[in-house]
Amino acid sequence: MPKDTITQIWKKIQSPDFNPVTGAALVEQVKKAAIESRENAVVSFGTSGWRGEIGSEFTLRNLQVVGAAIVRLYREATPELFVSLGIKNFEELKTKGLVIGHDNRLLGKEFCESVAHEFVKAGVRIYYGGEMATPEFSAAVEMLGAACSVNMTPSHNPSHYNGIKFNPADGGPAGPEITDVITRNSNEMMATHVYEEASNIPWETIDPVKIYKDFLIRQGTIKFSRIQKMIDEGRITIVCDYVHGSTRGRPAALLGNPDSLVNLRTEDDPLFGGVAPEPSSKNLEGVRRVLDASKTWYRIGCIFDPDGDRIRFYDGTTEIDMNSFGALAFHYMVTWRKERGVVAKSVATSNFVNIIAEKLGCEVKETAVGFKNFRPYLARDAKERALIAFEESDGISGLNNTLEKDAQFGFLLALEIMAVTGKNLGEYLEALYTEYGRFYPTRSGFEVDKSLVGAPLIAKVNAIAAKAKPGMKVQVGEIKKEVKQLLTLDGVKIIFTDDSWMLIRPSGTEPKVRIYTECRVPEEKDVMFEAAKHLFFKD
Repeated sequence: MPKDTITQIWKKIQSPDFNPVTGAALVEQVKKAAIESRENAVVSFGTSGWRGEIGSEFTLRNLQVVGAAIVRLYREATPELFVSLGIKNFEELKTKGLVIGHDNRLLGKEFCESVAHEFVKAGVRIYYGGEMATPEFSAAVEMLGAACSVNMTPSHNPSHYNGIKFNPADGGPAGPEITDVITRNSNEMMATHVYEEASNIPWETIDPVKIYKDFLIRQGTIKFSRIQKMIDEGRITIVCDYVHGSTRGRPAALLGNPDSLVNLRTEDDPLFGGVAPEPSSKNLEGVRRVLDASKTWYRIGCIFDPDGDRIRFYDGTTEIDMNSFGALAFHYMVTWRKERGVVAKSVATSNFVNIIAEKLGCEVKETAVGFKNFRPYLARDAKERALIAFEESDGISGLNNTLEKDAQFGFLLALEIMAVTGKNLGEYLEALYTEYGRFYPTRSGFEVDKSLVGAPLIAKVNAIAAKAKPGMKVQVGEIKKEVKQLLTLDGVKIIFTDDSWMLIRPSGTEPKVRIYTECRVPEEKDVMFEAAKHLFFKD
């Protein structure tokens, strides 16, 4: 079936008036195309993996090509590349094995079988976890001593996408020295690969939830006894919305299925009920309804994305995104847990934690956008240990945890914070605002001419640095702000002496400029955006 036909079918499936019962035949057409198509696709394998439309790009045949490309990566790896992969040679891949699983999307198991088929042909041991959350892959790699993992998920992308992520032996996201080779191999092999039907894969079935909890207990990552005591007191309501994703059932298993737990959107639904499956404010409505009606002393609600690597909270009074929770969690680790270390954050993330860290005498490690950049601070042998590593797009990990972002860690840590401090998250956050002041982060963007895509756009954004060096003044609305610090890790971030800031980042693939701003007073939100936009267009 032609690619444009599949795309049109998906548009019908995702239309507001789609009925999953009467429209079931459309879904079957997509699945049939994904199974039977032998059309090539162009693979672009970044640190978040390769994502493609199910039925046109993402097909059994094309996933088998990617599986073959990864096996070839190991067969042809140089000694330097084996260092990044975390094993010594191809024989070690065969004995240590591959962990593979999927989220809740269409044909997850079948896609896994296509990839695993290539590893089986090469004599590699396979561990299959079925429906798995992203952090469970990292925990399984470490606990089983596996060589790598393949995670079939496009994270929070809409239902017509699927994706494949690859992690080496440390369980963290693969770096470009690995993913660039997978991309090259996949595209070289795409035209000549002959598909072989894969079924009855001789894999070993594992229990990813048990492995994950055993990992947390072994590492001492979470204080489970404190959480259990709070739950046993019976004064808490816990609400988890899974949006039909792979975290469903996880909180119940991790907490011993407490009566205080309310589970939302647990049904099998690879179309996510027609919503964008992300931890957004809009998607928190169900959690709000339950908690707003609750009369318990402690209240916590959260929403996960489909693969369990992003989370957002609500406590009955306050919505807490990762800009706030990451700062709160770091403050807790230093002041209540008495841990010492650094905090790692992406350049687009709120500077609220910077102010807290400065007062607590701790160092902030600011990185380019992408969770892979936290690896030096999350690794087991890290010289500068991150107590918390987080990004504004609702991803978090921390001390003695996985190198992947981990929504389940965020959820459990939130419960621990409540149990230890005796405060709901909103109360704790309000106390921090009183001590350190408030920040108001926003993000937006604008389109530019298509001719600027790629290197020209990057160059134009980077040129802004010359207009905003430390000590210079930048017009923001009716006032001029003095530049305190300039960061060029990922785009251009201008930090002013009043602790407000703006970040201008180019899109690498689209004619768009993304702007992140943060200010101390909400009235400055719009003028900060306009000032950033003016800097971009100013000659």
